[in-house]
Amino acid sequence: MSEEELLIKRFQELAGMADRRGFVSFTDFLNLNEQNILHQTMQKFSWMKGETFGGYKGAERQIAAFVPDAFSGYDDFSNWQEDTWEYPIACIRIRPLHAKFAENLGHRDILGALMHLGIERSKMGDIALCGEEFYLFCCNSMAELICRELTRIRHTSVCCEICSQADFVYQPETKSITGSVASVRLDAVMALAFQASRSSLLSLIGDGKVFVNGKLITTNAYALKEMDLVSARGLGRFRYIGVLGQTKKGRCMVELEKYI
Repeated sequence: MSEEELLIKRFQELAGMADRRGFVSFTDFLNLNEQNILHQTMQKFSWMKGETFGGYKGAERQIAAFVPDAFSGYDDFSNWQEDTWEYPIACIRIRPLHAKFAENLGHRDILGALMHLGIERSKMGDIALCGEEFYLFCCNSMAELICRELTRIRHTSVCCEICSQADFVYQPETKSITGSVASVRLDAVMALAFQASRSSLLSLIGDGKVFVNGKLITTNAYALKEMDLVSARGLGRFRYIGVLGQTKKGRCMVELEKYI
């Protein structure tokens, strides 16, 4: 069986377990492609009921929860009921012990240190930078090990502590972009966002490296809708805000919010 077929089989097993036993079952963290496979699988098998969440609104890597009928109404996570069920996600604050002597660490440094501990990528969600601190979302089962074993990243001594997800206030750094495009087709708007030619983006889209709201899009003619979140592997992410108006030549003036 291919990796995709094995993943679909696992989704079916977890959904069936939730349905038979009456409790919520969870995957590990899924990347965008795996989330797309999940969406396609749930469309094909209507009996499957699933939701995804990554620890905070807008998370890229997310855990899927397969829920029985009794718990299937939580499509708004601000209305969670903690006495019902919650995702097995821990939030860990990672900070240098001595900020004055700390190196300029990045996402890859944190991820590399965690992988060096033998922690699988599927057990880890997003890693977010907030000032001089990093916040890591991970499976609950990994939280204590990480806090105990992750003491150094490169040459910087660090301290890790589990914190409440409510304490995590994340405002990603973004850049507002406005410009004119021939249409709101995916390739045209991506060309504006990443300052690339439309022709150079065709292979990226065709090779399955572009996602809109977590769903794989392989046609460059896909028409973006207001507030769509576009992720392109190797290029970054942006949110399509919408059309501001038209130029005298009939081109669309659009606004984007690019994550930097």
